[in-house]
Amino acid sequence: MKKRYIYRVLVMAVVLTAGSVTSCKKYLDEKPVASIGTEDAFSNVANATETVLGVYSRLAGDAGYGTRLSLYFTVDQDEMLGPANSSAPDNDRRDIARYGATPNNAQIESPWENLYSGIERANNCIKYIPQMGAYTSGSTSDQAALKRLYGEALTLRAQFYFELIRNWGDVPASFIPSADQSTLYLTRANRNTIYEQILGDLLTAETLVPWRTEVSTRDERITKGAVKGLRARIALFRGGYSLRNTSSQMERDADYLKYYQIAHDECADLMQHREQHTLNTSFQNLFKNYVDAHTLDPTYEIMFEVAMGGGASAADSKLGYYDGPRVNNLGSSALLVVPTYFYAFDQNDARRDVTVATYFTNADGTKVLQKLTSACSGKFRRDWITNPSISTTSAAQYFGINWPILRFSDVLLMFAETDNELNNGPTSAAINAFNEVRTRGFSGNSSLIGTTPTTHDAFFNAIVNERSFEFGGEGIRKYDLIRWNLLNSVITKTRANLTLMLNRQAPYANLPQSMYYLNSSQTLVYGNSLYTATPAATPTNNTKVNWVSSLSTSYITNVAQLFTPNHGELLPIPLPTMQSNPSLVQNPGY
Repeated sequence: MKKRYIYRVLVMAVVLTAGSVTSCKKYLDEKPVASIGTEDAFSNVANATETVLGVYSRLAGDAGYGTRLSLYFTVDQDEMLGPANSSAPDNDRRDIARYGATPNNAQIESPWENLYSGIERANNCIKYIPQMGAYTSGSTSDQAALKRLYGEALTLRAQFYFELIRNWGDVPASFIPSADQSTLYLTRANRNTIYEQILGDLLTAETLVPWRTEVSTRDERITKGAVKGLRARIALFRGGYSLRNTSSQMERDADYLKYYQIAHDECADLMQHREQHTLNTSFQNLFKNYVDAHTLDPTYEIMFEVAMGGGASAADSKLGYYDGPRVNNLGSSALLVVPTYFYAFDQNDARRDVTVATYFTNADGTKVLQKLTSACSGKFRRDWITNPSISTTSAAQYFGINWPILRFSDVLLMFAETDNELNNGPTSAAINAFNEVRTRGFSGNSSLIGTTPTTHDAFFNAIVNERSFEFGGEGIRKYDLIRWNLLNSVITKTRANLTLMLNRQAPYANLPQSMYYLNSSQTLVYGNSLYTATPAATPTNNTKVNWVSSLSTSYITNVAQLFTPNHGELLPIPLPTMQSNPSLVQNPGY
């Protein structure tokens, strides 16, 4: 069954004008496709629906999760690296990956503006939808529809602010339309204040939006499971570490367990509603058959995803082009897998060969093994797209692949993590949740998952690792490491481990320096083991490729090359915004 996309409405979304806004308030400007007055936008349920879909539209496209928020801002870390520096610095996406972005970097301004455009659109919906006569006096169906729309607007605004906070920290915040603002020069609001607002908004939204099974249409619109899962995630970040603008230090508040409890409770409730969302039994099928092939997952493991489509930068994604393996030498394959991440997976973990693509595909469909340092992110692959299929000669860059924001496996692992913190060690419920995710990773074979730790510190470390194996390439790792205050130590450890691999030292001493693969095969077939030294003789009908020997000192130097602790955890506020608003103060060190 093919997905029902909401993007068809998004690309021509109706949004409202908010009055005249000058350039000094650029971050609250909106640039709508079409503008109508509030009276028309909220005159009936149909118009209000299209107006809210205009809020959704700010999630998609190059300035949203189509490219920058999903692929540029999320690297470097111990899983994935951005494209190698051919000419560093480049004042572009490579500098962002290396933690060397400056306020005038060309790639940070449009996401900043796009997120605030979404907030402005949401603010108008949040103000005007409850004022509609049908909100309280309409038919039962109209009231339900409008309450859902109101809840969706609250949730979308929360997601926009969450993205701003985790990338920029304290940010200007408005919860009313710009036309109602008394000043054009908003100062930076403390992120804790914003967190409290959006956590409260999400609690309200939970009462307004339906469960997935309570609506007949299957599309990417937000339902109750998404709201609750997002509230759990945001609560975890509220209780985590972040770089503070006042102290220029990584800190978390003393009452952090209060927010772990919120996350724990939300996850526990979701785990009681498995009829809404649960794990797909196959990790590969989740991405190959459902995400990439554009069909519906019967388990609805993906609880919140961004609708992409239209084949253009405004509303589609470059997933499968920018980050996946090339087909007929078309594509960027720019999210490169760190070799030590590849070898961190247990060799029986089925997630490795989904998360990591070690091949490119020829025009005839045959696979060509790449060197280890060219292995790329593998969950979003052009050669997995079958509905509709894309010609191997097509130069298209946009394939309509949705970006998954939240999966049910995250609910299970958030539950396990918070349970461990709240009880100073995991309960049986936490261990069961952890094991459920891990067992699925080993294709359902629980005998292969090893012994799950039962002490606080050991279980936390297991969570840190398991989240990496489960969510590699999904834009989660960097922000997890920041909220745990582990980004600096993990980057340092990654470089050290890569050096051990380069020098053929334990635990990497016996890895193959070269690999062989079967020629002219539609599937990738290795000619030797990934875990033992390379044989001297070339197997019949095989080709030899540099493997561990492709690693170099320059590669290792490139990993998060310019990262500085208590600085690189946040991006700089874009220079045009700083220049237009004298009330703003730049992030530490920029």
